[in-house]
Amino acid sequence: MFPDDIQSLARQVVEAAAARGLMIATAESCTGGLVAGALTAIAGSSAAVERGFVTYSDAAKNDMLGVPADLIEAHGAVSEPVARAMAEGAVSRSGASVAVSITGIAGPGGGSADKPVGLVHFAAAGPTGLIHVEHRFGDLGREAIRLESVRLALRLLLDRLGA
Repeated sequence: MFPDDIQSLARQVVEAAAARGLMIATAESCTGGLVAGALTAIAGSSAAVERGFVTYSDAAKNDMLGVPADLIEAHGAVSEPVARAMAEGAVSRSGASVAVSITGIAGPGGGSADKPVGLVHFAAAGPTGLIHVEHRFGDLGREAIRLESVRLALRLLLDRLGA
């Protein structure tokens, strides 16, 4: 279902989390659950995956993850503060020890001069703290942006797991 490199990364994440006794949550917008899908495609993932939140709308980010509506209004859904709040909300609302969040513009429309298609904000929370990464993939096409986002999110999970 997923390319070999994504399967390999997902396997590494599952193995690292299981070995450390840590559970993972995902908070996904533009990837629509693909990170959780990649993780749960790995046999034995129930030892490491707590849950995934697909929070495509602003209301879902607020309702499911506790992202303040005024934060979204002030910065936009595709922003560092919202990505950070999504990751923190995924941890606090799931009981997982590690979480990754993704919010971006996969296109083909929806971009602007300030926030072009291909802009994706990531955050990852875990025992080693909270980090944010902004990546501008460019207008590679919707599928490519989403798959590249999955790759980066899995690498961030490995980082937060200390693997």
